[in-house]
Parts: sequence; structure tokens; C-alpha cells
Amino acid sequence: MAKGNIGVTSDNIFPVIKKFLYSDHEIFLRELVSNAVDATQKLRTLASVNEFKGELGDLKVRVSIDTKKGTLTVSDHGIGMTAEEVDKYINQIAFSGAEEFVNKYKDNAQAIIGHFGLGFYSAFMVSKKVEIFSQSYKEDAPAVHWSCDGSPVYDMEQTIKAERGTDIVLHIDDECKEFLEESKILGLLTKYCKFLPVEIAFGKKKEWKDGKQVETDEDNIINNTNPAWTRKPADLTEEDYSKFYHELYPMSMDEPLFHIHLNVDYPFNLTGILYFPRIKPNMDLHKNKIQLYCNQVFVTDSVENIVPEYLTLLHGVIDSPDIPLNVSRSYLQSDANVKKISGHITKKVADRLAEIFKTDRQQFEEKWEDIKLFIQYGMLSDEKFYERAVKYALLRNVDKKYFTYEEYKTLIEGNQKDKNGDLIYLYANDADAQYAYIQRAKEKGYDVLLMDSQLDVHIISQMEQKNEKTRFVRVDSDIVENLIKKEDDQKVTLTEDEKMALEAVFSSQLPTIEKTNFIVGFENVSEDALPVFLTQEEFMRRMKDMSAMGGGMMSFYGEMPDSYKLVVNTAHPLIKDLLKAEEEACAEKVAPIAEALKAKEAEEAKLKEEQKDKKSDELTTEEKDKAEAITKEVAKLKKDIKDIRAAFAADNATVHQLIDIALLASNLLKGEALAAFVKRSVEVLK
Repeated sequence: MAKGNIGVTSDNIFPVIKKFLYSDHEIFLRELVSNAVDATQKLRTLASVNEFKGELGDLKVRVSIDTKKGTLTVSDHGIGMTAEEVDKYINQIAFSGAEEFVNKYKDNAQAIIGHFGLGFYSAFMVSKKVEIFSQSYKEDAPAVHWSCDGSPVYDMEQTIKAERGTDIVLHIDDECKEFLEESKILGLLTKYCKFLPVEIAFGKKKEWKDGKQVETDEDNIINNTNPAWTRKPADLTEEDYSKFYHELYPMSMDEPLFHIHLNVDYPFNLTGILYFPRIKPNMDLHKNKIQLYCNQVFVTDSVENIVPEYLTLLHGVIDSPDIPLNVSRSYLQSDANVKKISGHITKKVADRLAEIFKTDRQQFEEKWEDIKLFIQYGMLSDEKFYERAVKYALLRNVDKKYFTYEEYKTLIEGNQKDKNGDLIYLYANDADAQYAYIQRAKEKGYDVLLMDSQLDVHIISQMEQKNEKTRFVRVDSDIVENLIKKEDDQKVTLTEDEKMALEAVFSSQLPTIEKTNFIVGFENVSEDALPVFLTQEEFMRRMKDMSAMGGGMMSFYGEMPDSYKLVVNTAHPLIKDLLKAEEEACAEKVAPIAEALKAKEAEEAKLKEEQKDKKSDELTTEEKDKAEAITKEVAKLKKDIKDIRAAFAADNATVHQLIDIALLASNLLKGEALAAFVKRSVEVLK
């Protein structure tokens, strides 16, 4: 028997490895099974070049559990190791300056275990003792038994082993007993080893017999050794791609829309299959669905640093030995190979979309609503993707017709330019709620887009930024005459007193709605336009839409109340009649108060003139009190006049009907107010 110290210059290597037990401890099984697969593949290679002339036999890698002994064993029938090879590959950890290495990488499990060839030593993350039983493929080489209890001291001796290959026996630590559970190990093997190129057997298949599950004599093979992405596209059918998708995502009920098969061997190695899933319209984005493999060994499903963020919405597999898998994220972001791979994938995705659009536009349009969010996400976040996708990204109008950006611009250029030469894109985000506005726009010969997905508000902003003299206006933001102004506004001819009268009449009857403000304004539109209508400023509404989706800096806008302007069309006969009725009903009461107000305002103006050259601290208490008293009297007189007009409005059915019609058109008339409107409307018909 040989005794010795493992060849490291620091006793810290095992405590550091043990530390990973509590960070990413399940990685040990991936490493040990991968080593077993490597040993098997090496034997196949030797046999192919005639350096090994014996029988290959059963090359399955077997994983087994013995709960009584508390052991987990990984066995292969690969090339095995001689005593000299155990000493070289196990006892002499292959790096120099171990102490410097440990200090440098002690906080990075992946770097220590994977990047520096310490896969075997990951076994100590879960074991209080590890044994190796190995029989080399080389003739006359005795079998070797190696054991270590997690200290730098090992024992090694000759032994007898019936078959070629290596058994790694882990005596599971008391704190890690879950790794002796069949379901736990099956889950890890399925996760990490599902597509390894050598069959992995874990126990026997089970079947139902006499009301219970019983083991059969057939090995339970947990992996597909020849997954679709390793095969040539020409050898695969659409059914093969669909079958593989459901192999990756067995819980998915949907079929993918289409796929992209990646197969690159220069200037880097990259294979894989990416699928376009059906993305729900409510932006139910499931990221981390792309699985990253290295030579068919699962590494991670967090690929944000390897592919652009919007591509993480895709599903599928990427396999590349050229991606540095065991280094920090910041290194990944700056690695040249990663950038090349990311750029290539982006181009392949964009080219595949362009191909479908070019060869089968009908199919592309039918799938647009399913792929729209993905394409828009890419256009918003990646300028190179935008440059490609802008040629086939689609806009849909309320009549469910699709147009490229350029096609739609050509469609509306003749009729939808305003008096300043700006091209106006009209849009709705709820075709049912905004139906009346859409119809009035169509009557004018205008086309209206439907922009109802969560990213549309950002696409609108992007289009405005990238196209000069282009504006988007929501179809319900104003009356149709004002959506695309062809000429200057007609001047409002009301006197100030008439404006005050109408303002008092309407503002006094506007409802109180939580987080909603109303102001009254005047426009001289036309006699056949609506008498009263609500408008909402485009910028603020758009900011609130962005806030509703994204939060962050935009959350400020989400907290602000909605602000509407109740626009009174002074050219409409109903408004003229209402103004006349108000004057007839209120003139007698208002006249004496108005006279008194006029006198007080004159007195106030005179006093301000007298005090204009004095600073506040130069005024006497008497002067201040006098000014304050007059101001209060003026305010009271104005309020008295408003109250008279409000009393008139309160009893006037026309005022309530006009306000409710405006509220109803903007979906703000609900509950009790809506019921009152319906009742009043019926009474009008009697």
C-alpha cells in the first residue's frame, strides 16, 4: 500500500471545495458522470484507430445508490487508469502555485471545479470519503484502489477488479443524505446528463403489476445520446423538431411557431436549435428557457450574458465548447468569442424571420401576433437587429390588415399630413372602447392602427424618433377635426363673461373621480362637431402607459392623476342655446352682484396701483388688512355668481346630458352615474 500527500502546496484546497457544498453542491454528479463519459469516449477513439483491440462490450455509464452503506457510485467501462495515471491525474492536481490559485478563486465554485480540471474533486463537496477502483484497458496493468477522507492524505494499493473501467464510490456525508434519494439523483441526472453521448443507466425500468410498481430487467436509460441538435438539418423532419421541443419542455402544451438550426464550425464551434414559442399578448415572458450545453453536458439555463436579452425569450439549446463557461459574468460580457457567438445568433434569427416573410408572407402575418413582442423587444434593445427587422416588422390596422413600416407610410402620406407637413399616425389601443372615435376618423378617410400590446407604446416613441416630422396621435385624444389639423383654429368669439358663465355651468357639474382631474376649455370647431368632448394630452397619457408596463423611473407618472379637458364647442347650436338659457335664468340675480364685483375689482386695482412701489414690509398693518379684505370680497362675489350659475346647471338636463355623453365616450361614465344617464335619456324620448 502506498501512502502520500495529494500534490498541492496548500491545505486549503479541501475546505474551499467543501465551501461549494453549500453553493452549487449538485454539480458533483455532473462532473463525475462527465468524466465517466470522457473515459468511455476515449476508449471508443482508441478502438477506432486500432490502438485498443479488445471487445468494447457494454459501455453504459451506471449510477447506483446503496442506502445501507450510504454510498453513491458512478461506474464506467472506459479506458480506466493505471496506478501511475492515478498518481498523475488524481494525486498531482495539475496546476502550479496552488496557494495563489486557491486565494484567487476561492469565491468561484465553477472556476475551481470546471475551469481547472478539478471535476473529480467536486465529489468531496458531498462526501466524507471517496474511493476509486480502476482497471486500465492496458494489458497486464494491475487494478488500483485509491481512497481519501477529504484531507490531503490518501491511500493507494493494488486490488482486483473484474472489469475494465473505473468506479467512483462516494461515502455520502451525513449532512447530504438527500443524495442517497432515488428521486433526487434521477432529477439531477435528468437535468445535467439528459443528452450525454454515452448511455447513462440509473436503476431498472419500472412497470405496473398487480397494482404496484415493480422493477424489470431493462436498464433505465435516462439520456438521449443522439439529440436533434447534433444531427444534420437535412436528416431531420418537422416532426423530429417538434418531438425534440417536447423532449426539452415536456410540460409545454403548445407547439413552437418555427425553429432555427444552428451549425457553425468556423470561426467558432456552435450547434443548437432555437424555437420561437408562442408569447402571450400580456407579456408573460418566460426567460431562462434556452439551455446551454458544452459538448452535450448541461451547464446552465441562464444565458443572458451569452445571447442578447431579447433572445432569452426563445426556447431551445445552444451547445458550444468555445464559450468560457466557468468564469465570471463580467468576463463573459467582454469575451471575444461570446460576442461573436451572440452576433451570429442574432443574425441567424433575423435572417430566418426575413426568410419566412419573403417566402410566405401569409404565414408570417398569421403568426405576427405570436412573434410580435419578441421582434419589438429586439428592435427596441438592439440597433443591429432593428436595422434588419424594420424591413419585415408589421403594423396592423383596426381592419386587421398588415403593413410593413414603409408600406403603411405610403398608404397614409396622401391624406394624413397636418398643416405643418407632419405625418400623423392615428392609433387606438382598444378597438371596442374607442369604436366611435375610430368610425369618425374613418369617415374622414383616415386609417387607424391598432396598437394594443405592451411594447407598442415604446415602438411608437421609437418610430417618432427615427422618422422626422412623424407623430402618433391616439384616436380618442380629440375630436376628429383636431386629430390632424389642416388649418388654424377658428377664434373663440365669446366674451370673458360668457366664458366664465359656461365654465361655471360645466365645472360645477363634473363628477368627482378618484385620481382624475378635469378642466374646462373652449374651442370654435364647427356646428356639426360634438358640442362637448373630453381630450387627454398625448404625452402624459403615453408616459402613464409606459409606467403601467415598466415601473422604474416611469413610476412617477403612474402616481400622477389622469387629467382631462372638457372642451366646449362654442360653434355648436346646443352651446349657444345653453348660453342663452343661462343668461335668461341668471341675469336678474347675477346683475347686481356683477355690478358690485365690478366696483370692488376697480377698488382692488386702485389699491394695488397705490401700493405697487412699496415692499411688503413697508406696508402698514392697516394697508395690509384693507388689501386682504378687498381680495376676500372679490372672491366672495365671484363665488356668489358661480353658485347662481351652478344652481342653474344643477337643474338643467341638457348640461348633465352633454357631460355624460362626453364621459361615456371616454369610458368614464359608470355605476350610478351611468344608470342616471340611461334614465334621463329615456325621459328625453318621451
